[in-house]
Amino acid sequence: MPHLELGPNPVLAAHPKSKIVIIGQAPGTVVHKSGVPWEDKSGDNLRNWLGIEKEDFYNPEIVALIPMGFCYPGKGKSGDLPPRKECEPLWHKQLFDKMKKIELILLVGKYAQDQYLAEKKKRTLTETVKSYKEYLPEHFVLPHPSPRNNIWQAKNPWFKTDVLPTLEKLVSKILK
Repeated sequence: MPHLELGPNPVLAAHPKSKIVIIGQAPGTVVHKSGVPWEDKSGDNLRNWLGIEKEDFYNPEIVALIPMGFCYPGKGKSGDLPPRKECEPLWHKQLFDKMKKIELILLVGKYAQDQYLAEKKKRTLTETVKSYKEYLPEHFVLPHPSPRNNIWQAKNPWFKTDVLPTLEKLVSKILK
């Protein structure tokens, strides 16, 4: 496929019993090569934010890992290209129609929030994340957990003191 720099390799995990759905961006090169969703530094950060062990995170009966774009989109001028736009309309509804046990949907990053929150999202990602309670109980909004976002986290200490403890409590409750 000429529009996929490294070729097609859809990376996702889901099960009809999934309780938590994590909608992210698209696989990076590390995940494209491994075929394991979130098996990179961003995934380490995300699991830490959730307070969840790899065993539960990678159990699709607990956590569905569904990106906005299923394949690595290629390299752009300042990082990876945005997720390919054809995946979400083709596949998300079909996946969600089969998952009847969902208790929480995490919208990780701007692409997922733009699609799923539409006009309900705020002007900026920071404002959207700061207003996370407005989207509960259905959605929980998060910035992308890339190590590149460490500067954003340092500028927004409320994220670690308010948002992450709430997220951990919700996830812990679902896991019990």
